Amino acid sequence: MKTQDKPVLIVGAGLAGSLMAIYLAKKGLQVAVYESRPDMRTMTMSAGRSINLALSDRGIKSLREVGVLKQVLQEAVPMPGRMLHSKEGVLKFAPYGKDSSQYINSISRGGLNKLLITAAESYENVTFYFNQSCVDVDFESVTITTEHYQTKERVVVAGATIIGGDGANSAVRQAMLNNLEGYSDRVDWLEHGYKELNIPATKDGGFAIEKNALHIWPRGEYMLIALPNADGSFTCTLFFPNQGNISFESLDTPEKIKAFFEEEFADAVPNLPHLLEEFANNPVGKLGTLHCNNWIYEDKAVLIGDAAHAIVPFYGQGMNASFEDCSALSACIDASMEQQGTPDWKSIYAQYFEHRKANGDAIGDLAVENFYEMRDHVANPVFRRKRELEHTLENDYDDYHSKYSLVTFKPDVSYKVASELGNKQDKLLMKLCQDIDDVKKLDINTVYKQLKALR
Repeated sequence: MKTQDKPVLIVGAGLAGSLMAIYLAKKGLQVAVYESRPDMRTMTMSAGRSINLALSDRGIKSLREVGVLKQVLQEAVPMPGRMLHSKEGVLKFAPYGKDSSQYINSISRGGLNKLLITAAESYENVTFYFNQSCVDVDFESVTITTEHYQTKERVVVAGATIIGGDGANSAVRQAMLNNLEGYSDRVDWLEHGYKELNIPATKDGGFAIEKNALHIWPRGEYMLIALPNADGSFTCTLFFPNQGNISFESLDTPEKIKAFFEEEFADAVPNLPHLLEEFANNPVGKLGTLHCNNWIYEDKAVLIGDAAHAIVPFYGQGMNASFEDCSALSACIDASMEQQGTPDWKSIYAQYFEHRKANGDAIGDLAVENFYEMRDHVANPVFRRKRELEHTLENDYDDYHSKYSLVTFKPDVSYKVASELGNKQDKLLMKLCQDIDDVKKLDINTVYKQLKALR
C-alpha cells in the first residue's frame, strides 16, 4: 500500500467530475481525479452507448463560468423544436420556445467529456488517474482505496475531502450506504428500456432528415427519437417496453424487427441501413430515477450529478442538472473561501445540500412526467392546442414562461419552482384547451390574467 498527499479527491472523470475539477482548479485547489475506465481520449466509444445529450441554458451557464463554452458550442447542433413524425409520415414542427432564439443543443456525450478532461488537465494543479477503480472509502480518515484495472495493485489515497462524481452506480454513494447510519436510496425503474440506432450522413456528408430539430416518432406505448450530430448523422434511441406482446423481448427475429419498424416507423426505415445489425447487437439500457436521502457526510464527502440524483433522459436535463450541481457547489466554496481564505467543507456541503436536494428531486419527477408527455401526448390534439396557446402567450407577454421554458431556458428559476408553477399552468391550460377546437376562440388577455394569479 502507498499513501499520497492530500488534494481534493474526485471519484469519476465523467461529465460532472471533469467539470468540477475545472471549477476547483480555477480556485487554486489541488485536485486528483480517479476514473475506473481507461482514458476515453485514447479509445473508440463502444457501439450503443453514446446517447447524445441536450445542452440547454443551465448547462451553458456552467460551461461559460469555467470558460469552455465557445469550444463546446463549436460541435453542437442547435435544435429550436421537435419534429413530430406521424405513422403516415406527416411531419409537424413544434417549437420549444417563443421563437428561434430559444433552442437546445445536440452534443456528443463522448466529445464533450473528452473536451472537459483536456480542459481540466491543462491546469497544473489537476491530475487524472485512469484505470483506477474506487473499491473502498474510509470517511473518517478521508481516504479512498483504488485498484488498477490491469495490475490489480491497490493504493490508499488520502484527501482533503472526497467528491463522488462517479455516476448512478457510484462507489462513494455505496460506501455511504454501507458504512454510515441513516443513509438510504432507491431506484424507481420504468418498465421501458432503450436501444440506440444510427442514421448515417448522406453520401455527400449531409443530413438525411431535418438537421435543426429533435425528431420524435410518438407511438403511445413506445417512441423513437433522433438527435443530430455535427458530422451529418443522427443518434437514434428507441424507448420500448422490456417485456410484453410488443417489446424488446418479443422482437426476437430479423423478420419481426423489420415488419415492426416498417409498420410503425416507415419513414425512418430508409435512413436506418444497419437497423437489423444494430438492433441485434446494441445493448438494451435501463431507465430509472435514483432517490437518495442524503448526499453529504460532514466535511468528508459529497455527491454530485448522477451519483446523487440519476434521472431518466426525457427532459434533456440530466447533464444540465449535474452541471448546475457543480456551479452551486462552486458558489458555496467561493463564499466560504471569501470569509476565511480556506474552504470550510462542512458548511459548504450543508449549504449545497440544502440548496440542491429539492431541485434534484424536482427534475427527477419532471423527467418521468415528460416521458409520458413525449410518448403519449405530443400527438394529442388537446396537447397541441395547449402548446399553440403557450406559444402565443410567450410571444405576447414577456413575463409568461411555459413549464418547458422555465426548466430549459430560465436557469435563474429553480427546478422546484419551475415544476410547481409549471404544473399549475399546465393544468389550467389543458382544461381550457379541452373545451375548444381552436385557441383563437379564447380571450388571450383573460387567460394571461388567470395564469398570473397562479404565481
